[in-house]
Parts: sequence; C-alpha cells; structure tokens
Amino acid sequence: MPNQIPPPSPEINRLRAAAALIPIIESGLSDSKLSAERAALMASFCEWTVEHPSDDPNLVQLAETVGAGLKRIKMALSSAG
Repeated sequence: MPNQIPPPSPEINRLRAAAALIPIIESGLSDSKLSAERAALMASFCEWTVEHPSDDPNLVQLAETVGAGLKRIKMALSSAG
C-alpha cells in the first residue's frame, strides 16, 4: 500500500502550512521581493509550529523539515541585515 496520508489535525495542518511557507520565504528573500521584516514575521509562524514536539513520526519528520528551513532562513536574514 502506498504511503498513507495522516488524518488532518490542527497540528499537522500548521506544520504543512509552515513547510509550504519555507520555500516562499526563501525565494522572496533571494529575489528581494520580500522584506526582511515580513520574512521574519513569516518565519516566526514557522517557529511557533515546531515549538511543541510530537510523538508521531510523520509530524517529527515534518517538524525537522521546517526546522532545517528555518535555519536557512535565519542565515539569509542575518546576512541581509
């Protein structure tokens, strides 16, 4: 059976949204279409989504993906500022 998609929950929906925001923030910063202040606000949402770790392996993996993206964004923001 192919990978099963976990049932929706507020936590997984927030993590999915944060994971989708990461490339938007990164491309907005690299193209200078997104201000550092706006990117920081968007990144703060992503940080909020990973504050409370879960025991669910799917959520842990998604949170790690978001965390890795946040590290890249923070590096981009620190070099821009």
